[in-house]
Amino acid sequence: MKPRAALGCPLLWLLCGPAVSRAAEGMWTFDNLPRAQLQARYGFEPDAAWLRHAMRSTLRLADGCSASFVSAQGLVLSNAHCVLDCVQNLSARRDHVNEGFVARTRGEELRCPSMELNRLEEIRDVSASVTEALAGKSGTDYVEARRALQAQLESECVGDQAPRRRCDLVELYGGAQYQLYRYQRYDDVRLVFWPEYAAAFFGGDPDNFNFPRYTLDAALLRAYQDGQALQPGEHLRLQPRGAQPGELLLSIGNPGHTDRQLTVAQLQTLRALRLPQTLLYYAERRAMLAQYSRAGARQANYAQADLTFTENSLKVYRAQLQALNDDGLFERKRAEEAALRKADAGLTAFDDIARAEQTLRRLYLPYQMLEQRRAFFTPYFKFARDLLRAAAERERPNAQRLPEFQDAALPTLQRRLFSASPLRDAYEETKLAWSLAKLREALGADDPLVQQVLRGQSPDARASQLLRKTRLGDVEYRRRLWQGGAQAVAASDDPFIELARALDAPSRELRRQMEADVEAPEALAAQAIARLRFAQYGRSLYPDASFTLRLSYGELRGWEENGRSVAPFTDFAAAFAHQTGAAPFLLPESWNRARARLALDTPLNFVSSHDIVGGNSGSPLLNRQGELAGLLFDGNRHSIAGAYEYDEALNRSIALHPAALLQALTRIYAAPGLAAELLDD
Repeated sequence: MKPRAALGCPLLWLLCGPAVSRAAEGMWTFDNLPRAQLQARYGFEPDAAWLRHAMRSTLRLADGCSASFVSAQGLVLSNAHCVLDCVQNLSARRDHVNEGFVARTRGEELRCPSMELNRLEEIRDVSASVTEALAGKSGTDYVEARRALQAQLESECVGDQAPRRRCDLVELYGGAQYQLYRYQRYDDVRLVFWPEYAAAFFGGDPDNFNFPRYTLDAALLRAYQDGQALQPGEHLRLQPRGAQPGELLLSIGNPGHTDRQLTVAQLQTLRALRLPQTLLYYAERRAMLAQYSRAGARQANYAQADLTFTENSLKVYRAQLQALNDDGLFERKRAEEAALRKADAGLTAFDDIARAEQTLRRLYLPYQMLEQRRAFFTPYFKFARDLLRAAAERERPNAQRLPEFQDAALPTLQRRLFSASPLRDAYEETKLAWSLAKLREALGADDPLVQQVLRGQSPDARASQLLRKTRLGDVEYRRRLWQGGAQAVAASDDPFIELARALDAPSRELRRQMEADVEAPEALAAQAIARLRFAQYGRSLYPDASFTLRLSYGELRGWEENGRSVAPFTDFAAAFAHQTGAAPFLLPESWNRARARLALDTPLNFVSSHDIVGGNSGSPLLNRQGELAGLLFDGNRHSIAGAYEYDEALNRSIALHPAALLQALTRIYAAPGLAAELLDD
């Protein structure tokens, strides 16, 4: 089916096409909503005004997660775990991570060093332009043509508004459709409220991806523009009553990535190589970080965020591998593939992908170590390579650059490069030494690249040498290298710059092979498969998640498992009962002091049947009136398999109840002004 064109149209004009969904699942784009299913199942169909309000009230954190405007003065609600990096960067003088933070006046709000918010303003279908530009091309020619067109489309979209505008070329349905997403950028983002780590992560890794849960996984930010609190025009109002069991709720957020359209060959590579290697990497990384944390309170604080995210990732990848070891899943995927093959006996796309996957298996380890930087677990190396490559790429025509160095991408790159986030060299040395040892283990001590990196030294000694002599921890030094361009970078004798320089050619070659011999043929094959799916199913399809704005519908509902009924709610009383007296099952002192003031039967967390995935963290759950009735922050363990398929009987999202946030602000954190702002129309 040919994608419907919508050239130059604002989002509001895209809300007209009907679609017939196949099941109560899907992360739906706003130009192809499951209207018939919503109407048939719930007697509800969001109109243009409802959707416009929802879209203009919701946000994307540029580095991951979702959020929403929740006041007329630019107050933003997201998850505490989405803001952890910001809080840790602001904790050099006071431990806000573990002590909490409340700004009771605007003057007390602290700017997050490197955070950026994006609000989607427009979608434009550019499928025809992309299809024409890529027609007849393959391999390197395909990669270069796509790169050139991306540079052109994104640069034209950004125009002269780079400081305040971001544009992304988005591939949907395996490349059968391309859309250009235009965002408003807000890079002055300030921390307003953060609960203590013990409240935001109560239950820690044991409770992660499980339910019942008892956490206050919420944080408040404020967006500023030109030094003043932003007035966003649209925002969500908190509905303190939340929702009742069985009530329809709609999630508006930015799910990160799913693999529901992968072929059997691609899933086999995931199961046999990519997930096992990734699991091993994260398991050993967790052990290294845990050992470092045990050295003292200061070391534990330094590693806290990295350890939290590592444990979360490890749990995700373990559950994904478990899902792929389910024979039933592969039987269903093979049946789907056989049906598509039968529909077009001449289709070679599945075989083309299988051949490309063999190439991927050969390239995977060195590509991950070098180009994906698994061998260099420190921001110092990323600074060095970004500066080195930016200097070279910026001298080329925009259309010939790597995508991350094209004009439209430079504001985001500079935000990260010039962040004032503190660096702790002793901690960075530990991380780097460990990752250099992983490089030697993966490629072998006699590998020329390993010898080039270590220079005859042990990983520990080489890491110490690099950290002892580098100047890249100085933001102004990084800025001078950026401004000085190729000449300044070439003259730099910083050891990380020298290391990045030595590895640039082999790393670029690995990337070239991966793009030309794996990504390009798989993209062409995926387009052919997607066209066949469109012919079979029409617009009842939804695309894989791509960290773009999606709508998911569901209802507040528990589930049945192993003969046991899991109730949909927890409350404050259950949270206190869940304490054991030791972390991670120890609520912060502020909670225990406030216990007598709390209405302990107030709902705290709840589950719903929404189809969600990573990136949906921070998504608002809206009721029929467009009010915020919940804040998504996690899924149950069954939801992790949602990367590959959705099971409505078991998959559940986990959310914070709005009444819990209001009670915490007023009775625990003495911030009634923030609670009032959340309720103010």
